[in-house]
Amino acid sequence: MQNKGLIKLFAILFGLVSLYQLSFTFLANKVEDDAVIYADSKAIDDDARQKATFERKYLDSVANKDIIDLKFAQYTYNDVKDKEMNLGLDLKGGINAILQVSVKEVLKSLSNESKNEAFNNALDAADVRQKDSNLNYIDLFFEEFEKIAGTTKLSDPSIFGTKALSEKISFDEENSTVKETLQEEINSSIGTAFEVLRSRIDKFGVTQPNIQRIGNSGRIQIELPGARDIDRVIKLITSKAELQFWEVHTNAEVQNFFFEANAKVAELLKDDSVVEKEKDSIKIDDIDALLGEETDSTKVQKNLFTYLFPNVAQSQEQLSSLVAQARVLDTATVNNLLKKKEVRALLPKELKYVKFLWDYKSTKGSNDTALIGLYAIKSNRNDEPTIEGDVILDARQDFDQLSKPVVSMTMNSSGTKQWAKMTADNVGNFVAVVLDDYVYTAPSVNQAITGGNTQISGGTMTIEEAEDISTVLKAGKLPAAASIIQIEVVGPSLGQEAIDASFLSFGLAILLVLLWMVLYYGKAGLYADIALIVNILFIFGILASFNAVLTLPGIAGIILTIGMSVDANVIIFERIKEGLFKKKGLKQSAEEGFSIKGALSAIIDANITTLLTGIILYVFGTGPIKGFALTLMIGIATSLFTAVFITRLLIDNAVNKGANLTFNTSISKGWFQNINVEFLKKRKIAYFVSGAIIIGGLISIFTLGLKQGVDFKGGRSYVVRFDQNMSATEVAGTLKEAFGSAPEVKTYGTDNQLKITTAYRIDDEGPSVDENVQSTLFTGLKSYLGDTTYENFKPGFEKQGAGVMSYMKVSPTIADDIKTSALYAVFGSLFVVFFYILLRFRKISFSMGAVIAVFHDVLIVLAIFSITYSFMPFDMEIGQSFIAAILTVVGYSLNDTVVIFDRIREFAGIHTKWKYSEVVDKALSSTLGRTINTSFTTLLVMSAIFLFGGDSIKGFMFALIIGVAVGTYSSLFVATPIMYDTSKKEEKSEE
Repeated sequence: MQNKGLIKLFAILFGLVSLYQLSFTFLANKVEDDAVIYADSKAIDDDARQKATFERKYLDSVANKDIIDLKFAQYTYNDVKDKEMNLGLDLKGGINAILQVSVKEVLKSLSNESKNEAFNNALDAADVRQKDSNLNYIDLFFEEFEKIAGTTKLSDPSIFGTKALSEKISFDEENSTVKETLQEEINSSIGTAFEVLRSRIDKFGVTQPNIQRIGNSGRIQIELPGARDIDRVIKLITSKAELQFWEVHTNAEVQNFFFEANAKVAELLKDDSVVEKEKDSIKIDDIDALLGEETDSTKVQKNLFTYLFPNVAQSQEQLSSLVAQARVLDTATVNNLLKKKEVRALLPKELKYVKFLWDYKSTKGSNDTALIGLYAIKSNRNDEPTIEGDVILDARQDFDQLSKPVVSMTMNSSGTKQWAKMTADNVGNFVAVVLDDYVYTAPSVNQAITGGNTQISGGTMTIEEAEDISTVLKAGKLPAAASIIQIEVVGPSLGQEAIDASFLSFGLAILLVLLWMVLYYGKAGLYADIALIVNILFIFGILASFNAVLTLPGIAGIILTIGMSVDANVIIFERIKEGLFKKKGLKQSAEEGFSIKGALSAIIDANITTLLTGIILYVFGTGPIKGFALTLMIGIATSLFTAVFITRLLIDNAVNKGANLTFNTSISKGWFQNINVEFLKKRKIAYFVSGAIIIGGLISIFTLGLKQGVDFKGGRSYVVRFDQNMSATEVAGTLKEAFGSAPEVKTYGTDNQLKITTAYRIDDEGPSVDENVQSTLFTGLKSYLGDTTYENFKPGFEKQGAGVMSYMKVSPTIADDIKTSALYAVFGSLFVVFFYILLRFRKISFSMGAVIAVFHDVLIVLAIFSITYSFMPFDMEIGQSFIAAILTVVGYSLNDTVVIFDRIREFAGIHTKWKYSEVVDKALSSTLGRTINTSFTTLLVMSAIFLFGGDSIKGFMFALIIGVAVGTYSSLFVATPIMYDTSKKEEKSEE
């Protein structure tokens, strides 16, 4: 092998980079472990909500402190957190939701709630079609309008030819042009909703949030790993944007109050200023010191100005709408102090109804401390703003005559009048633009604005700030809040259990593979083990480098990759053993084994087919399934490198030193040698067996059906843990009264845990529906829950007793889309692989054999799931995870089949005088050792995951185990015989 030095250098550097990237994960985990210790020491009665609060407090306090110093670079906790490997919801807990911005409501709003009959009938028809269609709502509306509108155009004054849209839609304009304008307006509304949600999430306080738009569908996906206060999150993402315009008090008007409040707070805190704590360990003392808390009995006099820094005005030039600043960490403390009745009592008459609101973003102060501004809003008895945001017609980032960024804003006629009065009353003062109780800008008013068109500017305003403000202003005209059409909630307790189970199965799987390779191949197996360990390091290093999200299916993908990566070494070692058997010598056998004419061709073909299915799975999959596909693809690439290059470096080094490598042990010596099975003579028996199983399976599918998961049929599912063992049948009967019909109830993992699936009120919309269903569930289960309150029953926070461990909801509309995408993924993968094999082998018989065998494997897996789902002690739902398993089976089966086909092609080129049937049988016999070895190793790995992995992955792994077993069989007894039979027909047609 050439360039050995370069490969060694690359492997060493890649390994060091991987270790470097993974070190951030270990450092972040250490800080978070310290946070847990601190929270445990502070929380009273082991209260989960208090623990979460104290953990957050600790992490916020160390966010900008250096926790690692490399001399040439320093890293804070925030820096380390940004570089760590992310954990998905199923490992960390949290919430994943898809929200739908109602395009229908946007259209109605743009039409000024039009009463036009054709318009409203088209909307109703689009509603009906959307339930069973994958088209965007706007396209469905256009199609329906064209059917029923007759001569009426979209630009009609009774629809979109309104005064408000007169600058964008001309009277009697063609429908095609109006459609483009409407699409732009809808995209703008969705974009604004997206930005509002992103702003809210940024303030929520979870690390590594993810929010993204899903094409032009009007859907927005939000993932908040680690979020525990689920009620707060749901309210945050579903409430309508509240844009308001307020008058504000200047810093000069409130500074006297601040000084008086400071003295009063000092008096109130006097009794609390002595901090006496006895710690059980030095660790807790260290943590308190880090947070700046006192651990002795020294008196520290605190007051309001300990936390709040007033912006004092000593002259007219220093007047400002910004009245004070505080550290971001102290905002909650300041809020509590300013709300105390003793402090509010100090407010003079003119400040009686003042309310204090924070800036929407922080700035950096001294020592990189994050500071945030405070504003004093002129509220009133009813807390009603001077102007509501719904008067905004349009807003955009623009430039003034000096090319400085500004915001241009246009109001409707009602808003124009209100704005004229508000600006006239506040010339020389300030007005604030407030969204969701955060101040985005509070500019001064230079003159009364009477035309409805306004420019908001500031001396230091950046383009980014101007874009933020224009987005906020457009939020005022959002017609409706986004509604949740799909949501998954995983509690932190279940997440931790998943981590523990995953790493147990992960460790066991690795150990089994390492032992087997040494048992089977001896010292050469040890070299393969070293390559395997390097492979694992590379996989995790790449995941950490790209901030990829590691999920439970992702870990399964890595473990599966470990099992499948052994395949490359097995193919190489088997080819080397063939050379040794033919007395070619160790050096020549090793060179041939690693050559393109040896094992490399089969390895590349097999890995490409699996990679293609991984790509399709990544394109069509969502959430955890993408994680599975990503780790699978990364694993294929790293496995190929380590097997072909790292293993060869070790083998070549041993050969050059004169080592005696036999590629077997005293136990495995002679296995699978001198085999000569006449496979083709048995093909009719195989056809009969496979046909009988498939027919029986199809009968079961059409009679018993398949158990569809909520992501395919819609509905809600709850995993509920109890303090005692439960009867699923009894609970189903109890809940029948609450839900009107009996839900599906099944034991989930342990006997004290149930999975409850229901379609109760799944078609109803509205922010209160989910809460109502959950409350109904609690009421129905109350007799089994003991002292558990509803607050503790709800998902989120760590569970000490009974409660909802995880929750999933999928609306029927998106369920149909998910199912269709899954079908596209399956058939798309078959289509792509068919043409790849046709391209590589240049005969349609090879493609036919491979694809029919894959169909055979899929049908048998489906048949087994149909027959057994009713009595198996674990979940066997057909959903996205099952589709991922099916596509993995497709990839594995093709991998196996391609290796065999590669050997058939090789034998056909060498043994030109043999009968083709003899060529096929000999090729199958020669690869039997590799086929059984790889399948056994893979099944060993997957069995470890199945037995010791988490409950949520058992059905997924069961499908893979069945698929690998069936795929191995079909490669030998279905794919190759069909290839042989169709190739004979090809020969006859050519004659």
